[in-house]
Amino acid sequence: MAAVDSLNCTNEQVRDQDNKTNGESEAVSRNFHENELKGTTAKTKESVIRKSTGGWTFASLLLVNQGLATLAFFGVGVNLVLFLTRVLDQENAVAANSVSKWTGTVYLCSLIGAFLSDSYWGRYLTCAVFQLIFLLGLVLLSLTSWLFLFHPSGCGDEELVCSPTSSIGVAIFYLSIYLVALGYGGYQPTIATFGSDQFDEANPKEIASKAVFFSYFYFALNLGSLFSNTILVFYEDTGRWTIGFVASLGSAVLALLFFLLGTPGYRYLKPCGNPLPRVAQVFVAAARKWDVVPSNSGDLYEVEGPESAIRGSRKIFHSNEIAFLDKAATITNHDLCGTNDPWRLCTVTQVEEAKCVMKMLPIWLCTIIYSVVFTQMASLFVEQGNVMKSDIGSFHLPAASMSAFDICSVLICTGIYRQVLVPLAGKLSGNPKGLTELQRMGIGLLIGMLSMVAAGATEIARLKHVVRGEKISSLSIFWQIPQYVLVGASEVFMYVGQLEFFNGQAPDGIKSFGSSLCMASISLGNYVSSLLVIMVMGITARGKSPGWIPDDLNTGHMDRFYFLLAVLAAFDFVIYVYCAKWYKCINLQDSDEKEIQIMESQEDVVLKKV
Repeated sequence: MAAVDSLNCTNEQVRDQDNKTNGESEAVSRNFHENELKGTTAKTKESVIRKSTGGWTFASLLLVNQGLATLAFFGVGVNLVLFLTRVLDQENAVAANSVSKWTGTVYLCSLIGAFLSDSYWGRYLTCAVFQLIFLLGLVLLSLTSWLFLFHPSGCGDEELVCSPTSSIGVAIFYLSIYLVALGYGGYQPTIATFGSDQFDEANPKEIASKAVFFSYFYFALNLGSLFSNTILVFYEDTGRWTIGFVASLGSAVLALLFFLLGTPGYRYLKPCGNPLPRVAQVFVAAARKWDVVPSNSGDLYEVEGPESAIRGSRKIFHSNEIAFLDKAATITNHDLCGTNDPWRLCTVTQVEEAKCVMKMLPIWLCTIIYSVVFTQMASLFVEQGNVMKSDIGSFHLPAASMSAFDICSVLICTGIYRQVLVPLAGKLSGNPKGLTELQRMGIGLLIGMLSMVAAGATEIARLKHVVRGEKISSLSIFWQIPQYVLVGASEVFMYVGQLEFFNGQAPDGIKSFGSSLCMASISLGNYVSSLLVIMVMGITARGKSPGWIPDDLNTGHMDRFYFLLAVLAAFDFVIYVYCAKWYKCINLQDSDEKEIQIMESQEDVVLKKV
């Protein structure tokens, strides 16, 4: 790589530059001898720090925190569609859209948390602040439901109708659930990245542990939601919504306490600064040199030494994709004759950071249709189950609790994947990971498509068992099990694969952003789902036709909507395969050359920030 500091054209400037170079050479020589003397001490000190911080002990605290926070979140979200229809008296299509928009907002907020984490606050402080916002939302929700929404007491159980709610109560309710969305959304991607930070990439054993961590992370997420999807759903379905919300609040408090418990022993990496100007500089510099032919990779601009120009980030080696951006790192006569202008000349690492974002976007866009499939589990699956036979003797099974089969599917498939598929696929492919992240995501997309086929088939069978004049079909709700199990199996491949892929392929300076892409995919999936429902109802509900998803599902054709999603997923899979074949992985500087930024006096520094 060509290295340019500040090359000027006048004789005086050249002499100054020579003096500066000689001074730097002397400084380098002096530092070399000092480092030689201090090397052993520094390595010993760093080794002690690494052994006494991070690792599975403190990563486990974060897994417990994730499980409890997820329990609290799904205690609100899993039954929200029924809350809106029973307590706030919304129609089915309106309630499904409301839930999709709210869920979309949750995961869209992940971009806010990722930006603050990578740029300014760091992972720890970002997690702490957004968990406090999450707690505030749950406190407001518990108080609002108790004081304003449930009159008479016990209403909202499908038998006892709630009185019309006041505009103040409804306003505070929406404020509270969107605070929950902001808090949980901003915290979610950052806690995943913070957990992976506890493993040192310079240690081969910890590299393997880091890959396993993401599987356990998703495992903990589903284990936490299992309780909310079974026990809490039962209380909420029988009209005791406030108890469910208070239990969620208690779980969130415990989650925060477990998080704070590990404060003295976490590994903390410093934020790398705002990535937006860095990426913008690359595009501006390339545009300003639109008529320049990009140099060969060896002649592109890069700073000398092992460290990159981006604070806290390893160097990224040049790639051949999106070659027009290489113009930003091409040295011209104008660059040689003037001071360094980052809006005209960028380093190779900076250019590659922008390239990484560009290369990940097509893969990310292909995951949005899968998220449309996934979000049906929290909306239309629940509405479908609500009009199916769900009584087991005298016990009424809440429709939302069927998602427990999804969770059990995730837990079982995670174990099967780690213990059976990875070793088997590793032997066949020679890849120690078994399947690559991109391969897993493709498999997840296919299984998600099959879940929509299963849901459509169930809806056809349900309609055949409808008794005229009755709302509930005689078909058992357990016919929904295949669609829930298939969604759960697809999650293991798609979402765990996404977490590993986007976190692994994101440069050091935007790691949380990489994790947030997975959440942002779910966000856009919810918004696209809401848009599809509106479009489908606008097209199909004309004249005397009630449409595919009417208020009375027995007069509609929700099966056709499921089959539409299956067709969209099939088209999406074809596009995804093309994008996955085109994608080339990031080429980072060796891990042993990376300077791990572990702060000294970690506990004092972090507590001062908080």
